[in-house]
Amino acid sequence: MDNQFKEVFGAAIAAIGTIISAVGSTPSLPLTERRKDAYNLWGNVLQASGNALEADGQEEPSLEKTGNELQAVGNVTVIAGLVQVSDELNNARLVISGNWIQALGGLVSLADEVSDGSSPGQAEAIIGNLLQAIGNSMQAISGIYELRNNENLPLSEKIHYQQMGVYGSWIQAVGSVLSLLGQIKEEQ
Repeated sequence: MDNQFKEVFGAAIAAIGTIISAVGSTPSLPLTERRKDAYNLWGNVLQASGNALEADGQEEPSLEKTGNELQAVGNVTVIAGLVQVSDELNNARLVISGNWIQALGGLVSLADEVSDGSSPGQAEAIIGNLLQAIGNSMQAISGIYELRNNENLPLSEKIHYQQMGVYGSWIQAVGSVLSLLGQIKEEQ
């Protein structure tokens, strides 16, 4: 598999994974909790695989390669939080940490795109990486508030933080699709 194809294929797999994960985190969809959990898990598996393929497609060390590696590590950390069976507190902390690591990876990739100069697909890649970082950060913040003992919070505030995580998932998905489009333009 040539490196250009790896990068585009990896970006496509990651984009599909973010969409599947966003579907799994959307409470208004008529899916069972078990099915939503499965979507979230498999979405993160696809994201980790796609980001790893993108990183492997980079021939030389770069911020983009490091950013993709960080995003893959973040996804693996989220996966550990989703499948670990020790206790809910540690699971939630892993998911939150994984989302922060993914956000960092998006920002590192963003830095590479900004410093690249003018190239085809650069605008899409910049906006895509920024949206992914914002979306992952929103998911992490939502997780922090859900983790805290928020029994004293009004219901409207609890719903606000839950919705922040859902919106974050979809913002990340849009960013991932834009990054895919940028990658396709760059490799043409």
